[in-house]
Amino acid sequence: MKGAVLVVEDEQAIADLVRAYLRRDGFDVVWARSGEQALEELARHPVRLVVLDIGLPGIDGFEVCRRLRVRTTVPILILSARDDEVDRVAGLEAGADDYVVKPFSPRELVARVKAILRRAGSGGAAAEGPLAVGDVELDPAARSVRVGGEPVALTTREFDLLAALLAHPGVVLSRDRLLELAWQGEFPGGTRTVDVHIAQLRAKLGRPDLLTTVRGAGYKVQA
Repeated sequence: MKGAVLVVEDEQAIADLVRAYLRRDGFDVVWARSGEQALEELARHPVRLVVLDIGLPGIDGFEVCRRLRVRTTVPILILSARDDEVDRVAGLEAGADDYVVKPFSPRELVARVKAILRRAGSGGAAAEGPLAVGDVELDPAARSVRVGGEPVALTTREFDLLAALLAHPGVVLSRDRLLELAWQGEFPGGTRTVDVHIAQLRAKLGRPDLLTTVRGAGYKVQA
């Protein structure tokens, strides 16, 4: 088995479809019908990734995502019928790594799951050796980040974005280029995705001057 995936979906037909395709590809699957149950199941099972619906009974998927981010860096893929940009951005701001809109191709969904896990396990867009600018240190092999010697927990996407920027200190990288490096063309949400993750990185690193916005061009690490 390739490890466990937690599927949070209240519609049984959709849950059965997702579970069937994940199991066919070698994943174990834990199913939760509500946000509350999802939080309980995550405490019971060491899952590698969460597939999360937004329209859940009780607490909704956005709140579940935020609560998961407080306790874990496990990748989260949102699966939702809401396809407006505001919902995609809300999902990213809550901590999701990817966003798939219903109706969806179950084969594509599994491919996205595998791609996220590959990057989480292999270092994604990071360079081979450790990277450091100032007191911000990133180790691609260990998938770890330290600021002032203290560890900082980042999501898979945040880590890959920071790695791409640290690998090019002083170089302005456009949003499209950052999407290529950190997302490898897998996220359809557009360049707004980059802006959301930059804001999250600034907050988590506590070094707002490290990631500089170059108006009309993109972002760079201030070496």
